[in-house]
Amino acid sequence: MSQTIYGTWAAYYGSAAWILAGVLLLISGFLTFLGMHLRRPVSLARPGRAVTILLAVMWLLALMTWGNSMGTYGQALIQQVGPITPVPSPIFPITFVCDLVTFILILVFAWQRGFWVAAGSAVIGAIAAPLIFEFPFDLIVVWHVYSPEPATQYSALYFLPLLILELASFGLLVASPLPRISRATLFSLAGMFLVFSIWAMFGFHFPSSVLPFIFNAVSKVLAFVTTVTLFISHKTLPVAAAAA
Repeated sequence: MSQTIYGTWAAYYGSAAWILAGVLLLISGFLTFLGMHLRRPVSLARPGRAVTILLAVMWLLALMTWGNSMGTYGQALIQQVGPITPVPSPIFPITFVCDLVTFILILVFAWQRGFWVAAGSAVIGAIAAPLIFEFPFDLIVVWHVYSPEPATQYSALYFLPLLILELASFGLLVASPLPRISRATLFSLAGMFLVFSIWAMFGFHFPSSVLPFIFNAVSKVLAFVTTVTLFISHKTLPVAAAAA
């Protein structure tokens, strides 16, 4: 008989919740400070073709490794606790709609640069957008997920390739000629960390009730807004070219 697991991670309690909230609040404040002092949008230095291909290969290998690790992780969990019936993710519809809207907006904003630039930028943006939320989120819940034993080894097996995949996805952003970091980008990202901080004050619970659901949804929307702002700024601040 299968078990139904309500949630995939345990909440924070006591001083751990307040320390987490404080760290997240400091990050939000630092990003706000940077945004207030940014005069013009900053262009991202584009890599050469060889580096772009290397990033794409790294992303693909990380995706394949994570998929394999996820299967091993799931099999170990079933062997230790029995068959599991996970509840549907309550936040998935919001993620899907936001990702679709992000893809369309980037495609529209970039259309004047030609089909291939617009389509490539929209795909890259749609890949990176949910991971802007997921990267800090994964670092928060990595030691609180319900994991097979030994927990340290299985958590590393699952999360290390996932974190590499997320970093590779951020790296792919520079393959597009369009992304620029603007005040809107930094303020949106600061807003996401601020919501994370408030969520942490309440324990950073799984979004199975109203309040955690709202925190999860709002922070995820802000992550997508952050991504869109990268592609809609038209003023640039020259930066040094990437080292060969």
